[in-house]
Amino acid sequence: MKSPIRRAFGLLAFVVLIVLPQQPTFAADKVSVALNWVPGGDHAAMYYAKQLGWYKDANLDVDLEAGKGSVGVLQRVSNGLTQVGLADMGVAITARGKDARIVGVMNIYANTALGMYWLKSTGIDGVKDFAGKKIGVPAGDAQRALWPALAARYGVDASSVTWVNLDPNGKLPALKAHAVDITTNFYNLHHIMSRELGSDMGYLSWAKAGINPYGLTIFVNSDYLATNKDVVARFVKVTQRAYQECVKASDPCVQALVDAYSGLKTENETVNWQLTMQLMSDEVSRTKGLGFMDPARMQNDYDLVAKYLGVTAPFDVKTMYTDEFLDPAIKMVEPKDPIKFNP
Repeated sequence: MKSPIRRAFGLLAFVVLIVLPQQPTFAADKVSVALNWVPGGDHAAMYYAKQLGWYKDANLDVDLEAGKGSVGVLQRVSNGLTQVGLADMGVAITARGKDARIVGVMNIYANTALGMYWLKSTGIDGVKDFAGKKIGVPAGDAQRALWPALAARYGVDASSVTWVNLDPNGKLPALKAHAVDITTNFYNLHHIMSRELGSDMGYLSWAKAGINPYGLTIFVNSDYLATNKDVVARFVKVTQRAYQECVKASDPCVQALVDAYSGLKTENETVNWQLTMQLMSDEVSRTKGLGFMDPARMQNDYDLVAKYLGVTAPFDVKTMYTDEFLDPAIKMVEPKDPIKFNP
């Protein structure tokens, strides 16, 4: 016959067995990320981190969403429709001047990727020939927003062109079909434009034109950041690490991207990523740390936007970005077998 003490222990063990499985589990923090465009090589690092479970290990449930341009992404982030978004810095400065609730937390493109394309056979030789022409881009395209700055550099009336809204995947077909005279693309996709247009390709890099603001940058909603600093810190930590690992070995990262998004070709996205590495590399990213933003250059970017586009409500540019979540031990390097960045 069991003693009262043994019966008590047995009852306690039974209760523990019942209660333990019912202990609450902490759900992962959901983070939606609006990409600047459809997924491509420049996003491979995030798909790699997701495939390997790095975000999950950081208790994050990350959803990567295709986007259609910086303007739209920043609107979604500012309105709280998504917590995180990738957008061009120049466009972000304009948006911040209109009270957009955004904060940059990690830079990806230390060099601008902006470029414009046309067919030389149409008689266009450069920006001065753009007047009266049709430029086909998505409605939220960064180059559409920054066009007044480029037009001013070349003495062209910014209102002298006609903008035609196109789907991101429809830009090249529309140019080849002469539905538009000019379109835009990013340097990491230059190889596709060159292959498709051949010797008839006309091209202008904004960097060569003397306009080289910081490019693709990760932004978060400022209200969300204020109340979820730990979530943002974990997201940035994993993402910075992922970009570093993909610089070291790109093949697994590109494969993760191709596995996650149908229709992409490994060879195309490999070149895309190689060109992305060129855009990521500058003195600051190689010395201060991958993803860091230089205060002097940020001020120059602000001044550029203020001069050519105007800032509706002037602000201190230092309030729209932070490096606090970045690890200075993670540095960008000169990529192996580099494709020379030659804007």
